[in-house]
Amino acid sequence: MHRLLRGELFMLGGFVVAAAVTIVLVMPPSIDPAAASWTQTSSGPLTAADRDLLIKVRQAGLWEMPAGEYAQTRAEAQRVKEVGKLIMQDHMKLDLITRQTAKKLGVALPDEPNADQQSWLAQLAAESGPAFDKDYANLLRAAHGKVFTVVAAVRAGTRNAEIRKFAEQGINFVMRHMTLLESTGLVDHNQLPEPPSPSPAPPVAMAVETRRHI
Repeated sequence: MHRLLRGELFMLGGFVVAAAVTIVLVMPPSIDPAAASWTQTSSGPLTAADRDLLIKVRQAGLWEMPAGEYAQTRAEAQRVKEVGKLIMQDHMKLDLITRQTAKKLGVALPDEPNADQQSWLAQLAAESGPAFDKDYANLLRAAHGKVFTVVAAVRAGTRNAEIRKFAEQGINFVMRHMTLLESTGLVDHNQLPEPPSPSPAPPVAMAVETRRHI
């Protein structure tokens, strides 16, 4: 009886081990989320943030180019017409750079603006005169402020040489466009998001500053 029981237990143990081995062989290995978020390229690691930058810049152009065309026929102020044309022309150049960089790095780009950008385009398409001028200047200025923080953050930390070069070019375009939009005199700066609050000074720095004033 005991021999039989020991034999059954031995067989059961064999089945358990075999099952465990089968599961290990069949189940795919676990993937580290951090490793899965980047890929290696000839110009360095390409992160999710790097890819997101290319996508965001591409989408910015996809709505700002037609918005610039609207400005030629719907704006009342001559300066808005001029700014709209300049921004449209710049985005045509930047869009080419974006597509070329994305092709080098194997990044798929969208072919249409995001939902918010489509709604802004629809809003501008329904307006003309002073209402168009005001909304064009403020919608684009707010959008440039948002994308500027993305470009700057990626430029500060990217490990990819191609993205570093792209971000440098992007920052120059965005800063130029913010200045152009503000030159219309229509941007309401009170409606723009406030800059983030500064981080508190470290205790050591505060102590040094206190001693300077004693």
